Order: sequence, then structure tokens, then C-alpha cells
Amino acid sequence: MMERTTMISRYATAGLAALALSACGQASEQPDVEPEPTESAEDETPAEDSVSIIRPDADVERQAELLEPLRQRISFDEGGSTLGATAKAELAQVLQSPQFDAGGRITLRGHTDSEGADAANLRASQRRAEAVRDWLVENGVSEGRIRVIAMGEQNPARPNAKADGSPDEAGRAFNRRVDLSIAIPAELAAPRPEDEKPTLVEQVSGEN
Repeated sequence: MMERTTMISRYATAGLAALALSACGQASEQPDVEPEPTESAEDETPAEDSVSIIRPDADVERQAELLEPLRQRISFDEGGSTLGATAKAELAQVLQSPQFDAGGRITLRGHTDSEGADAANLRASQRRAEAVRDWLVENGVSEGRIRVIAMGEQNPARPNAKADGSPDEAGRAFNRRVDLSIAIPAELAAPRPEDEKPTLVEQVSGEN
């Protein structure tokens, strides 16, 4: 009887110990202290002393575009003093240029090839320059802005003859022309290199 009681007592003790161990195991699985909540990026507020480097009201000054003088060959390849389709197209491009809009003086130098008498060529070059002037005036350009100069045959752009002395027809055709130039006002003129000085013709005519 005493042995049975002792055995029951042992079983009861073992059971209580098992329950105690089980309770300790469950308690160890749960943290003793709940983690503190962390602030998300959305909750963060910028520091009061932070300053943006971007100024939405900043004024941006635009400098005027600096220009080179315009020089354009107006074609009279077929001879005569009547403006052809090519010459009119070249003049239309001049009217669309920023140099024309700048308002500077327009100089027209008429040229011929070397065929014929000097006096006749001088008159022909004058008529060509005047034909270009008249077209410009008809298209809204002030006549007072235009200067006409007859050059005759004295400044060929290409040879009038070949090395053997025979006529260079392509060169002669190219020399039948009007050289148009537009000067640029000083405040809009692009600076020249120090070693590049205006030619004597530019100084006399007031071109840049």
C-alpha cells in the first residue's frame, strides 16, 4: 500500500514538472517587450532650415545672337540684266536671314565677265546691281538702305580663260553676278580675330 502511494506521488510530481516546463516554453516564444514603432519615410518632415537651390522666379537673360556679315552671290549666269528663277530664289533666302532682319546696310556690287569693252561691261554690271535693288525695293526694302556699285570685269571670282588662253565658259558664267553683302550693326557683330582686319573696301563702304 505504501509503495502504491509512493508511485502515485512520483507520477504526480512528474506531471507537474512537465506542465511547468510546457508553460515556460510557451512564454519564451513571445517577446517580453513589444518593438517600438518606426517612422516611415512619409512621416518624416524636412528640416526647417533646408533651403532649395532652385529659384522659380529667377530671371534668365537672353543675350542677343551675334552675327557675321552676310555675303550672297546673285546669279546672272545666262548674261543680261534680267533676274532669273535662280536669282530670285537666292534673294528670297536673303530676306529670311537674321542678317537682313538686323537692319544693316545692303551693298550690291555688279560684275561681268571679261568679254567685251570695259565701258560696256561697266554699264552691264550697273544694270545687274540695279535689277537686284529694284527687286528688293519691290519686296519691301527701303531704297535708302541699299548701295549700288558697278565693278565691271575688274574683280573676277573665277578665271575667264583657261591656261592655254581659250575662254573658260564656266568661269565666265560664274563671273556674271551681283555680290550682295549686308553689314551688321556694331552691337550685334561677332568679334573678329585680332589678326583679321577689315579690308580697305569694307572700311570705305562701312561694312563689317
